Amino acid sequence: MLTDEWLSYLTALGLGLLIGTERERHKGHGPVSVPAGLRSFAIAALLGAVSWQLGQSLMLMLALLAMAALAALSYSRSSNRDPGLTTEITLLLTTLLGALAMSNAALAASLAVIVTFLLAARTPLHSFVRHSLTDQEMHDLILLAAAALVILPIAPDHTIDPLQSLNPHTIWLIVVVMLSISAIGHIAGRALGAKQGLPLAGFVSGFISSAATISALGSRAKAEPNLHAPAVAGAVLSTVSTFVQLALLIGVLNRDLLGHFAPALLGGGGMALLYGLIFTYRASKSPNASLEPNRRPLNPVAAMSFALIVTLVSFIVAALDHVLGETGAALGAAVAGLADTHAAAASIATLHSHGTMDLPTCMLAILAAMTTNTFTKIALARAMGTPAFAREVIPGLLLVIGAAWAGLYFWPQ
Repeated sequence: MLTDEWLSYLTALGLGLLIGTERERHKGHGPVSVPAGLRSFAIAALLGAVSWQLGQSLMLMLALLAMAALAALSYSRSSNRDPGLTTEITLLLTTLLGALAMSNAALAASLAVIVTFLLAARTPLHSFVRHSLTDQEMHDLILLAAAALVILPIAPDHTIDPLQSLNPHTIWLIVVVMLSISAIGHIAGRALGAKQGLPLAGFVSGFISSAATISALGSRAKAEPNLHAPAVAGAVLSTVSTFVQLALLIGVLNRDLLGHFAPALLGGGGMALLYGLIFTYRASKSPNASLEPNRRPLNPVAAMSFALIVTLVSFIVAALDHVLGETGAALGAAVAGLADTHAAAASIATLHSHGTMDLPTCMLAILAAMTTNTFTKIALARAMGTPAFAREVIPGLLLVIGAAWAGLYFWPQ
């Protein structure tokens, strides 16, 4: 039987062979070949594993210094033919991954796969960055990275108002989510075209936030009227994601409740899918649905506006709770649903699983939260989109929530 130690060594050897195979295919032949290939990377990974086994940090540091010296020598000999440092850096990283395999084999193997993918995708990645990525897209990519990786971590993660409702970290997280949804829509549009890309982006972004997706696509339709039909399709399809998420959430927390609530989820989700597919078909037949070549991928103003709206809703919810107190689970869930359906549904499902709420009240409370959240989406569609966008999205939202209520009360239990 193989021991855990031997399995770790085999993982180190395997990841070295994996990375080395890719490097072997690109090392060249004859006098122009790069020194490091399949065997070099496999041995480097084993060197890292043995070094960690013998002396952990100290031995690994010595091994890395030796590998760095060899990599520098290799680069000095081949720099006139290949000025890149990719192979030398990868050789050092492979040594570290071999050491990592001794303590966390799964993580080391996963990182090796990512490294191999990056190495193998050299040509398409270079082509994308040099020829496909515009200056504006690069600027907005840096903006998104700064918003998510610089500002978000330092934003205070505590409430700053007497009602305990305004959290700067949460508010800025909403901005990052909105910017991310815009980026997803832009990437999907570039990859698939507006007619298929925006509906797909709406569905995928709905798993982040359906309300945010409707807001983002509404502003997109306002900025580019020729994308009206795809934007409507994506906005409605985002609600399909809401029902899928609710089904998963309720199923994890309370499987018995999911069985009784399934007709409502199937009714609402099915109606959202049908309505969205109708507009997806209309978008595919629209002759004017094309992307503007110089459009910005991100819309910071729309992201800030949506964050402000959600913040105001959260403050109003907190104020109502402070004034009215506990006036019943259904009313509380309905108020909470103005900001987020899933949080309200999770709370209600937990109460039912603990036996503190009967089944009819529980299902009524979740539907109430879904209904008030629909009102929020309607308000966002009207505020952020064009009148034409609102006229076509709002009936779909009403049909969806109506189908959810009908599914619960008219489907045989």
